[in-house]
Amino acid sequence: MVDRLRRVAVVILDGAKPLDVGIPAQVFTTRPRMPYDLRVCGVTPGLVSGGDGLSYAVEHGLEALEDAELIFIPGYRHPDRDEPPAALVSALIAAHQRGARIAAISTGAFALAATGLLDGKRATTHWHYSRIFAERFPQIQVNESVLFVDEGAVLTSAGAASGIDLCLHILRGDLGMATANHAARRLVAAPYRSGGQAQFVRRSVPPTIGERFSATREWALTHLDEQLTIESLSRHANVSPRTFSRRFREETGYTPMQWVMRARIDLARELLENTDFGIDEIALSVGLGSGANLRQFFRRVLGTTPSEYRRTFTQGE
Repeated sequence: MVDRLRRVAVVILDGAKPLDVGIPAQVFTTRPRMPYDLRVCGVTPGLVSGGDGLSYAVEHGLEALEDAELIFIPGYRHPDRDEPPAALVSALIAAHQRGARIAAISTGAFALAATGLLDGKRATTHWHYSRIFAERFPQIQVNESVLFVDEGAVLTSAGAASGIDLCLHILRGDLGMATANHAARRLVAAPYRSGGQAQFVRRSVPPTIGERFSATREWALTHLDEQLTIESLSRHANVSPRTFSRRFREETGYTPMQWVMRARIDLARELLENTDFGIDEIALSVGLGSGANLRQFFRRVLGTTPSEYRRTFTQGE
């Protein structure tokens, strides 16, 4: 049982993209073990003309943002041409000032940037609009190649599908790995793609290599308790270690061993949440050898200890 539902608002602007709207609306809909109360709103209640031939009948106006703890701004058409409504900009600033998190999906980043809340911070948006975004908002550090960027109170994601990655990232932080993985299974989505992963594979990388690397990553996830090296991974991918290292980073945003370490930490998080295994036992299960190694890498990646993590995500179970 949850003690209190967390308020979530999805703001629909004129020209809103259907998938961008649907992702947070589906992920954060109230379900057992999902302590969220979601409201879809517009600048004013009523019919909002969306993109791609759809319209939305919204019950709530911007008053829905007044007590929202998490606010999503889906992407919309012509962000390079249309300024966001002044009332929305003011409401987002007020929400931020009282501690709400604001997450933009795809071109929703333009509306968030108009508030000034991204100034001096990192952000991303759909690759098609990244150059225009950077020109319009030079005070923002734009990274056009990543899936999403988490700056704490303000978050941005790339194209529509990366909105799933952003939502799962938020779930992992709020409720832990197990809940995020359950949501991913419900969506039939990849349970974990890091924010640093590339929006798309560069055209210089042959598609067959990408397919091999995908298979190699799947293989590695089932062999995390073994000694994994660049040599063993590249051998599985059937390319040279040098080629593997270069192209793996282009696909994922991580070196092979950084990716393996994060995969091991993620498996350790699941075991901490769902089992009563000891720290040393978990370390062996994920290929880190000893509890000391697990603690060292856990703190390096997550900024906490395994014991603290377990207490955080098993309390009240």
